[in-house]
Amino acid sequence: MEKRIGLLGVIVENEGSVEELNRILHDYARIIIGRMGIPYPERGVSVISLVLDGTNDEIGALSGKLGRLEGVSVKTALSKKAFPARKETL
Repeated sequence: MEKRIGLLGVIVENEGSVEELNRILHDYARIIIGRMGIPYPERGVSVISLVLDGTNDEIGALSGKLGRLEGVSVKTALSKKAFPARKETL
């Protein structure tokens, strides 16, 4: 199955959703290459950038679960180039 590099932008406006958001990110840790979170207290939001390496289905599922959280907005960008799936090592 082909994989793509993805960028997921997340804006959190509801602090009450943070615990569930972190649980979801933990569940998808296998496809997360990097994560940067920036609190912006002056505006009452936090901004999270995620770099992902996963299938369209994996990235779409993560984006959808995060986007259904109250007060959480999500946008996704995917590479045009697809990459062959790498063998997972233990």
